[in-house]
Amino acid sequence: MDKAFFAGRRRVVLVGLASAAAACAWPWPALAQAFPARGLRIVVPFAAGGVGDLTARAVAQQLSAQLGQPVVIDNRPGAGGVVAAEAVVRAEPDGHTLFLMSNGTAVTAGLFRSLPFDTVKDFTPISTLGTFDMAVLVPTESPFKTLGDLVSHARANPGRLNVGSISVGSTQNLAAELFKSSAAVDVQIVPFNGTPALVAALRGQQVDAAVEILGPALPQIRAGALRALAVTGQRRATSLPDVPTAAEQGLGSFVASSWNALAAPSRTPADTVERLNREINAALTQPEVRRKLADLNVDAAGSSPDQAADLLASDIRRWSEVIERAGIERR
Repeated sequence: MDKAFFAGRRRVVLVGLASAAAACAWPWPALAQAFPARGLRIVVPFAAGGVGDLTARAVAQQLSAQLGQPVVIDNRPGAGGVVAAEAVVRAEPDGHTLFLMSNGTAVTAGLFRSLPFDTVKDFTPISTLGTFDMAVLVPTESPFKTLGDLVSHARANPGRLNVGSISVGSTQNLAAELFKSSAAVDVQIVPFNGTPALVAALRGQQVDAAVEILGPALPQIRAGALRALAVTGQRRATSLPDVPTAAEQGLGSFVASSWNALAAPSRTPADTVERLNREINAALTQPEVRRKLADLNVDAAGSSPDQAADLLASDIRRWSEVIERAGIERR
C-alpha cells in the first residue's frame, strides 16, 4: 500500500480519537446534571390552610427564590400521612421531590401495624423547619387557675375529670395521654372530630380541660373565651410569655411540642442533601419567612440532617411508648 493510504488512515484515527476525547469531556446531562435541574415538589400530608401546609408554603416561596426554580406544594391529606409519604418514597431520589415530615410522622410509625415503607430507613431527613406549642386549656369560667389546681382536683376525684382532644391517635390526643401518665391521674380522655368541635365543647363546659395546638386556640384565648394553664414545650411560648410551661409547674416529663421538617427519599445523593440543608437553613433566617411562621405561632428552627433524623427517631420511640401505655389499638 502507498504512503497516501497510510496518511489518510492516520488522519481518520486521529480525528476519531479527538472526537472520543471530546465526547468524554462533554458534561452529559444524564450523568452530571447540576441540582436543581427543574422545579421541586413538596408533598404535604395535610389539607391546604393548616399550620403544616402554610409553613411549607412560606419556606417553599423563599426556596424558589434562592434556587431559581419553582417549588410547588402537593397536598395529599389522609391515612395518617401514609399516602403522602409513600408518594415520596416512590419518587426519583434526586432531591426534586420532598416530604413535609412532622411529629405526626413519628406517631404514625407507632400507631400502624404495618406501613408500605420504613419511616427511618426510607427517608433522609434534611432539616427541621420549626416547632409549635400545645397548651392545656380551660374555659375562662373554670375554677382551675393553674395546672396544679387541675392536677390536685383530678387526684382528689379519680375518674371524674374530662380532658378533651381531637381524634384518637393524633398528637394532641397522645399529649393528653402523656399528661395523664405524667401527672399520675385518672382522667377521661374525650376525643372530638377536629379543633372547632373541641373548642365548642370546651367553651360549653362539656369537658373540663383540653390539650390542643396553641395556634388555633390563640384567638379564643385573646378574646377571653379560653384560658391557657400551661404550654407543653421546653420553654414558654413567645405568644404567651406569661403562661408557664408544664415542667415549670412540676410536671417535668410532660413536654410535647409539634414540629415540621423536610425529608427526601433515602437514596438521595449526599451532596444534594447538603445543598438542600444549606438552602433551607438560609431560608429560615429570612425576616419575611420568620414573620410568616411567627404569625402561625411557629418558631422557625433549622437543623442539620443528623439532628432532624435524631428528632424523628426519638419521637417514634416516645410516642410508641405512649400508645402502648394508653392501650390504644394499633391500626
